Amino acid sequence: MKKGLKIFLVLIAVLASWLACKKPYSPKLVGNNTHYMVVEGIINTGNDSTIFKLTKTVAVSARLDSTAVLGAGVIIEGKSGDAHLLSELGNGRYGAGPLGLDSTKLYRVHILTVEGVEYASDYVQSRTTPPIDSVGYNVTGNGIQIYVNTHNSPEQARYYRWDYRETWQFHAKYGSGYVSDGVSILPRTTEQMIFSCFGNHYSNVITLGSSAKLAQNVIYQAPVIAIPSTSEKIETRYSILVKQYALTPEAYSYWQSMKNNTEQIGSIFDPQPSEVSGNIHCLTNPALPVLGYVSAGTIQQKRIFIDQTKLPQTWQTIYPYDCQLDSNLFCRPTAGGGCLPEVQQNLVPLPNSHIPVAAIYKGGFVVGYTASDEKCVDCTLRGTKQVPDFWR
Repeated sequence: MKKGLKIFLVLIAVLASWLACKKPYSPKLVGNNTHYMVVEGIINTGNDSTIFKLTKTVAVSARLDSTAVLGAGVIIEGKSGDAHLLSELGNGRYGAGPLGLDSTKLYRVHILTVEGVEYASDYVQSRTTPPIDSVGYNVTGNGIQIYVNTHNSPEQARYYRWDYRETWQFHAKYGSGYVSDGVSILPRTTEQMIFSCFGNHYSNVITLGSSAKLAQNVIYQAPVIAIPSTSEKIETRYSILVKQYALTPEAYSYWQSMKNNTEQIGSIFDPQPSEVSGNIHCLTNPALPVLGYVSAGTIQQKRIFIDQTKLPQTWQTIYPYDCQLDSNLFCRPTAGGGCLPEVQQNLVPLPNSHIPVAAIYKGGFVVGYTASDEKCVDCTLRGTKQVPDFWR
């Protein structure tokens, strides 16, 4: 007993000492100008468009993640003297079709903002990206894991980055067969149907792969994205377009640091924050930080489709909202086939926050409609009815 008591007292002393060493940390948020330039894009030396996105960071307390840089002049410059102006596409995006660049030469991006601040990247060598061998998926216990396969010759690129665009067909919780015009409730026309829509999402994570430590220059089943079995993305039909970029070791190091700083911080075992330095500089004020890393090269891409019929039929989609059907009665039939006027006057039309779903019949007469909230009936609040060209 005495030995056990001693051990207990030692543990209490250690715990007390540890608690005494803990001090609350309340970091002071930077209050000065933190609107730093963020440059995203790749100089495409292949037969595809070159697109850059320019944004500026905002204060931690701001509601937006970033603000678009508008009205800037963006030029792709070759070290041999050629220059190619990108057109403003809106929302901070600047681009042009195939520029016919020489992949053996060095290029950089040169930016001039409306405030007269000038930025430029280092001149970079073009990298040839190998084709994507395949994009596939594995069915796991709780969803699907999408992956990418590629390979290259031993002396070529061994560092890769991928991004993607998802498109999926989904439907509202309830299908509405009727619409209210404010006076009457009428059957919907084909053009008024709001049950089936398409959703889209661009990747917002950094996905990297490397074969530098492998005997062969092969990337096998590199994870791209995991989709839960309950996601409405895979309730009907899903498609993903994966883009592949070959990187230099320096570019890979930059993106790996960015990934560590933005996605893998949360415990003492995760990588600690570090300063990330890209290859873009402010020429007007060299001390001003700039975020981004400009690469040049070709881009490879591949699209796949996944039909719900190819997935386990036991999977159940969880709808993103709590949806219920309400009964909206406006007519109590009389013996002569009419409606009691006091009931009809009080409940027609349906409340604006509800959309009629189906008719309620009693004694051969329509006495009201079931209805639900807009978010549960109108799929266009979260998507578009426009069928993508590649979907057909």
